[in-house]
Amino acid sequence: MTVLFVLVPVLLFFGWAALAYNRLVKARNQQSEAWSGIDVQLKKRADLIPPLAACVAAYAAHESHVFREASHLRSERDLVGDMRKLIAVAESYPDLRSSANFQDLMARLVKIEDDLQFARRFFNGSVRDFRNLAESFPTNMIAGVFGFVPAGFFEVETVLEKSAPEIKLT
Repeated sequence: MTVLFVLVPVLLFFGWAALAYNRLVKARNQQSEAWSGIDVQLKKRADLIPPLAACVAAYAAHESHVFREASHLRSERDLVGDMRKLIAVAESYPDLRSSANFQDLMARLVKIEDDLQFARRFFNGSVRDFRNLAESFPTNMIAGVFGFVPAGFFEVETVLEKSAPEIKLT
């Protein structure tokens, strides 16, 4: 009977310790996954924005060239021949709307920045949850024994990081 009085509390303690340990592992892994989410969004931004901006800039330059050529053709004397050239240009490039391209670029930039903000907030929430778990009694004893250390919150370190990257379209 005395063995039962000793064994039950010991088993309950180790059961609780195992549950606390597993919760800490889950919180630490979620924190790592959240940080990875930030990396994914930063990579997405780095991969998508420069080529997209270059594409829009190239299309805008092309559109400008086509409109200059069309203006030049209208000012010349051989109106029939020039109209044929103008029609050929219009048929070759029927969708001359750089404003739509710029609107698409802006929409994509907003989406990327929104996704990045969400990833940062998710990371900070994961850090908060891990800290709450690792610093609360009695789970903090398990965290201390097994070396669970929460990460710091995501914070902007420099003024340059506080602003979105510069996009040059010319």
